[in-house]
This record gives sequence, C-alpha cells and structure tokens, in this order.
Amino acid sequence: MMSFIKATVGGLTGICRVHGHQQGLLPSHLKILAAGLKIYDIPPDYRDVVLPEKPKLKFVNKMPNLKKAKREMKKLRDIQGPAKAANNFTTGQYAIVAMGGGYLHWGHIEMMRLTINRKMDPRTTFARWRINGPYKPITRKGLGQRMGGGKGAIDHYVTPVRWGRFIVEVGGKVELGEIEHLLTDVAKKLPFPAKVMTRESLVALQQKQLDLEQNNQNPWTFKQIAWGNMLGMRKVLSPFDLHNHGRFTGKFHFPGRV
Repeated sequence: MMSFIKATVGGLTGICRVHGHQQGLLPSHLKILAAGLKIYDIPPDYRDVVLPEKPKLKFVNKMPNLKKAKREMKKLRDIQGPAKAANNFTTGQYAIVAMGGGYLHWGHIEMMRLTINRKMDPRTTFARWRINGPYKPITRKGLGQRMGGGKGAIDHYVTPVRWGRFIVEVGGKVELGEIEHLLTDVAKKLPFPAKVMTRESLVALQQKQLDLEQNNQNPWTFKQIAWGNMLGMRKVLSPFDLHNHGRFTGKFHFPGRV
C-alpha cells in the first residue's frame, strides 16, 4: 500500500516538473490550512473616568456682559507667540490644538458646539471649552463713509488664540478612532491651522523639540547669534524675537528652528 502511494506521488511530482512548476510535493496545488486564534489588543480601562453631569459644550454668548463697551487698539500681540494658558490637558484625553495664531468669531464657536454636541454620544463622551467667549472688540465703519472722523463703532467681538492653545478638550470612555473623524472635521473649519492631539502625541511633540535642541550639531543657533550680536543684528531684532529665539514670526510658528 505504501509503495502505491509513493508511486502515485512521484508520478504527480514528475508531471508538475514537466509543466514548469516548482519541485516538491505539489507546491502549486497543495494548500495547507492552519487554524489559530486571533489576538486582539486589550481594551483600555475606563474605571477611573468620571463623566460630568452636563457632558455637552455650553452655549457661549456672542458678546461680553459689559456695562459700557470700550474700543481697543488692534494689539496683534494677542495672537503672537506661544500660548501661556490652556496649553496642557486637564481631564480629557483628546483635544483640538491651535498650530498658529488667529481670531475665533462667535460663528466658529457655535459651529464647534453644534457639530460636537450633535455627533458625540453623551453617555460615553464629554467635551469642555478651553477658550473664553468673544471679548476683544473689533470696530468697523459703515460702507461708503469718508476717511477720518475717528475710530469706528464696535462691530463684533472675537477670541484671540495663540499657538499651542487648546480649543476643545474631549474625554470619557471613548477611544481616539471613535472621535478623531469628528474633531478633524471641526479643526479643518477653523480660521487657523489646528490638529487633533492626544496626551501621548503632545508629549511626543515636546520631546521632539527637546531632542532637536540637545542633538543639534550646528553651534550657530538663532539664540547664540542673537545674544552674540553678530553683525550688529540686535538693531533690527525685537524683544519678541529675543524672547522666543526666532521660533515665531507674528502668528506663524517654525517647528524646525532650534
């Protein structure tokens, strides 16, 4: 019996060899099925996550509650440089972070509130504001008026935002894949560049900047050149450039500068 099986297999192997197939025991016709268990990632533990009583974003007033409104100058320094407040996580795991300076109108704030509140699940997710309501007055003159005549009347209010400022913070018993598409759609509609970040990605961004400074092989950094006053460049540098070491120009940020 064994000799018959060997002869049969040998004959089939010879046929495969004649037709140009690989040598061996029917490699092009034999398929080996292996059964096994698929290993999934362990889901995160949400036992320590506490959802607030009101998980949705609150309504933000269109203008501040002031007894007497006062007109202000432009003060472009409000959107220049890095954010000094609301630049780290508090209770959430994900956030929309500004990657540049700009002004948020009440329409942008209302767009974020309606989009997030409608699409998120309040039973497992919560969201909270990390910005203030519109408080900076913007003046405008009527159409067709002549030049002069003093500063115009207050038209609307905006919220200044700097680089690194958290706009909305989201958390709860939810993973990034469930909420990322929602936050990405909101970030694309903002008047300045913004991106969705997690606690891990924020730490990685800070560590990347720290590694650039520690492993920099070029000794002539912006800080060394500016403080050394090479070619008398301190005459044309502002205190803003000296303080931020050339990483910002107005509301724009240079991520690769050391």
